[in-house]
Amino acid sequence: MCTTCGCGPGDVTIDGQRADHDHAHEHPHEHVHADGTRHSHDHGHDHSCGHDHDHAHHHHHGEEAAHAHAPGLSQTRMVQIEQDILSKNNALAQANRQRLARQGIFALNLVSSPGSGKTTLLCKTIQMLGAQPVAVIEGDQQTSQDAERIRATGAPAIQINTGKGCHLDAHMVGHALDKLQLADHTLLMIENVGNLVCPAAFDLGEAHKVAVLSVTEGEDKPIKYPDMFRAASVMLLNKIDLLPYLNYDVDAAIGFARRVNPRIRVIQVSATTGAGMDEWLQFLRDGAKVAGYSRLPGAASAGTPVLERAAQP
Repeated sequence: MCTTCGCGPGDVTIDGQRADHDHAHEHPHEHVHADGTRHSHDHGHDHSCGHDHDHAHHHHHGEEAAHAHAPGLSQTRMVQIEQDILSKNNALAQANRQRLARQGIFALNLVSSPGSGKTTLLCKTIQMLGAQPVAVIEGDQQTSQDAERIRATGAPAIQINTGKGCHLDAHMVGHALDKLQLADHTLLMIENVGNLVCPAAFDLGEAHKVAVLSVTEGEDKPIKYPDMFRAASVMLLNKIDLLPYLNYDVDAAIGFARRVNPRIRVIQVSATTGAGMDEWLQFLRDGAKVAGYSRLPGAASAGTPVLERAAQP
């Protein structure tokens, strides 16, 4: 159990099937453990692997650990559990990252509070990318509604329901990748559980975290939840079509984001009107191109054809 928020991993399902840590995989994949050892799993294995999901996590840099409360656990024990969990997650995330790199797949982890418009933004993005292959991993505590919305666009999507859990982790994403069986050069979008706290600490193997902040949420979210915006490479300021109807200070919101992360890139978008979407799509195409080239260094054809097909939304 997480000593910060009380979440637990016991009810995780992937497309409605239980995803406990002691069940058999349908597909083989390589596993990297916290001690640096690695092995490949063949069809049907016991996946307990010592995954101690005590989920005590993420008081970044140690400065917040003294403020956490977990009955029956000392501060020292909490920090130890936290470090163990994050170390194991990071090893699994690195395995995911290597797997994606081998296929030239550009993966993004979309993070935000609930209701920021992530799913609507993804649907619009898929429609505008045209022939660019896109797949989506959806994370929610319950229901498959978001995955169904994505599938309606024609893109493959897989739903991870975390039950009591408040974030996706690298182990869940690895299982989802097994089921998706992505083609090379696919653009992979991971829509995390709506939560501005816990997903900041968990690497999934993505190239970037993308924080989605809607103009209906208030300008001060980046300084209220600094870990999330510090971890993100990009902030999408979403729902800008609503600005005429709100008392919202765009410059203040961007200023707060850059106070916690001076290097964060800010793109203002509206999935409803399409405003700003060209800049967002160019970011995706540039990332996909780099992923393609990194798979086959020096081969100009590695990522280019897909990008050219997507050039006319």
